[in-house]
Formats: sequence, C-alpha cells, structure tokens
Amino acid sequence: MNIQLEKMKQNQEYERRKRVAEEKHKEWVQKKREEEKRERERKLSKEMAEKITKELEKMQLQEKADVKYKEWLKKKRAEEAEKKKKEKEKEKEREAELQEKKARSEKIFKEWLQNARNKPQPALNGYGFPYQKSTGLYVWCT
Repeated sequence: MNIQLEKMKQNQEYERRKRVAEEKHKEWVQKKREEEKRERERKLSKEMAEKITKELEKMQLQEKADVKYKEWLKKKRAEEAEKKKKEKEKEKEREAELQEKKARSEKIFKEWLQNARNKPQPALNGYGFPYQKSTGLYVWCT
C-alpha cells in the first residue's frame, strides 16, 4: 500500500508538474503572441509614419514646384508684355517717322511748286523751231 500511495503521490506530482508546465507554456505562447502583435503594430505604425512623411515631402515639393512655376509664368508674361510694349513703341516711332517724312516731302513738293511757278519758262525748243516747224529761213535741199 505504501508503494501504491507513493505511486499515487508521484502521479499527482507528475500531473501537477504537467499542469504547471502547460500553464507556463500557455503563458509563454500568449506573451509571445502579444509581443508579435506589438511588433507588427510597431512596424505598421512605423511604415505609416514613413508613408505620411514621404507624402508630406512630396506635397511640399509639389507646392515648391507650383510656386516656382507660377513665378516663372509671371516673369514670362511680364517679359512678353514688355516685348509687346517695345514693339508698339517701335511701331509708333516708325509711324511718326513716316508721318514726318511724308510731311517733309509734301512741304518740299509745295515749295517746288511755288518755285516752279515763279521761274521763267524755258524756250520750247532751243534752236528756234517750236514744235519741229521752222520759223524763218529754211533750206529744203537737205
């Protein structure tokens, strides 16, 4: 009976140790799962933070590019406006020069007309033959 009692005690001890080992194993597995879960969450949050950071950088770069493009466009439009203004000024100068030239030519023409009226008329034909007809002696033997 002592042997049976001792075997029973050993079995109970074995069962107790087995339960303790199973409980420890369960706790270890649970802790391991929780750690893995925390690790996954940490990685996920880190990836999300990196993704958000990249998106922010991308947005900032886009904003800078937009600002630079707008500045460039504004500068280009100002240059074009200046170019058009210069072309208009040149056109006005050309118009003014043409007007001045025309006025000068008209003035010179009017002066010439005035002078032409006042000048004596030249002989019609320098040899005394007006309109190819003889006036006076003419020799028919030629």
